[in-house]
Amino acid sequence: MDARTSILPLELSGVSFTAGGQRLIKDISATFEAGPRTIIVGPNGAGKSLFLRLCHGLIKPDAGQVLWNGGGDATPHQAMVFQRPVMLRRSAAANVDYALHLKGLPRNERRELVAEALARTGLSRFARSPARVLSFGEQQRLALARTWALNPQVLFLDEPTASLDPAATHSVEEIISAFHDAGTKIVMTTHDLGQARRLGDEVLFIYRGRILERAPVDRFFTAPENDLAQAFIKGELLWWRRGEGAEENEDREEGE
Repeated sequence: MDARTSILPLELSGVSFTAGGQRLIKDISATFEAGPRTIIVGPNGAGKSLFLRLCHGLIKPDAGQVLWNGGGDATPHQAMVFQRPVMLRRSAAANVDYALHLKGLPRNERRELVAEALARTGLSRFARSPARVLSFGEQQRLALARTWALNPQVLFLDEPTASLDPAATHSVEEIISAFHDAGTKIVMTTHDLGQARRLGDEVLFIYRGRILERAPVDRFFTAPENDLAQAFIKGELLWWRRGEGAEENEDREEGE
């Protein structure tokens, strides 16, 4: 796919995924367009991380299709940052440089991009430091620096601040906002409803492998339509709840 061609929209059609004999993602259909930041919420085990991995292409669905802009190869133009990023046994600058090397950029171009990415994420002073001795928050910013250097059209983030203190969370949120301001489409999971309010334009609520609600952020938090979404926002435990229209026979068959 030409770098000047948008890889969006991303379309999921009837996507399901099974592991260990259980259907964990169930007939999901959704379309993601450029622009709004999409925040995915739901209880633990709802399928949020699996959903991101299906979108990113790390795993393949058992049924249905995941298509970028009608079927083009989007791999070079989208990226994913995980809750616990993997750091290479080299300096912070070399971690960013290696990502650019894999992309095939010549050394003279990489040097400037590395410096810019470290500056954007507040890590310039750690350029020569071993990446694995950085704090967890600094490592998460370094993962974002690697991604910034690649200039993706779409960035998937899987609970990127789950283990961070408030100061580190603020720093990471500022970087995510910078990606959005630069034109990158953000699709992110979080367990922090305050963060969803701060960073989201729309919220997608997943429960037991299904999308039960998708709404603009203000409407989701003030007037959600789905009863389980209402309970989730109130902080109620959902492990025993089926919700309106739940498929009890399917749940029984799948052992949920």
